[in-house]
Amino acid sequence: MVPNRSNVVRLASWLMAVVLVMVVMSCSTTKDNNLAYFKNLPDAVTGQLPATTPAQVRLQVDDEIAVTISSSAPEATAIFNAPLANSSVRGDVAVQGNPKLQSHIVDRDGNIEMPVLGKINVQGKTITEVEQMIHDRVAATVRDPYVNVQLLSFYVNVMGEVKEPQRIRVDKQQFSVLDALASCGDLTEYGQRDGVVVIRNDGTQTTYHQLNLADTQLFSSPYFYLQQNDVVYVAPNRIRIDNSKYNQHNAFKLSVISTVVSAVSVIASLVIALAVK
Repeated sequence: MVPNRSNVVRLASWLMAVVLVMVVMSCSTTKDNNLAYFKNLPDAVTGQLPATTPAQVRLQVDDEIAVTISSSAPEATAIFNAPLANSSVRGDVAVQGNPKLQSHIVDRDGNIEMPVLGKINVQGKTITEVEQMIHDRVAATVRDPYVNVQLLSFYVNVMGEVKEPQRIRVDKQQFSVLDALASCGDLTEYGQRDGVVVIRNDGTQTTYHQLNLADTQLFSSPYFYLQQNDVVYVAPNRIRIDNSKYNQHNAFKLSVISTVVSAVSVIASLVIALAVK
């Protein structure tokens, strides 16, 4: 019995439609347009957000600090201060500029080297503790000395789905995760807003914490303000993950689907040709 031509054409069209649907479904990508920050902000124009007090900075290896020692008799404390140095930034080629006090880099053993006082171990100590420690040593020979210690710079690393991943030189004590992301040109559209991880090593242990940029509770997190050598990692969202899998997995799927489409097309053509005869 020869099949009816219209039925055969209808069957062939149905097969092609099924294959087309399969292709579209297999190539579809989960959409994730969750790009907004602080989505739980109240509707009010102004308001108050939770906040946290930055933890006291404790000095670590590779920190850059400046130490100034003075007293009512400047000539008595002059020998404790490092000589003036060029104002170029550490790591840059020296250029001419206004001289400034020589900075001290915390070495791998946690020490700084100072004139007269020699090596002083500052690792793990706060700025206040270092000031007091130096004050006590100078006070042994100088009356009523004044000691000022400033943290000039430290480094944080930002990686993952940001526009310009980099190592950032920080020249202030309060530097938030938002400052770090802004320094890198913000997240890409593939960055997971609720998947920003801060990895921290305090010299004794390594900890991590996941921050959610869509939640205003971010501002009360102890990881909101970054510390020396923190690593900020922005995880990829589902779109980026799907795209990364495309070359490894979807290419094979497309090859199989292409083969199936070709086979169905051949079969449909043969069926139509037989029906015509």
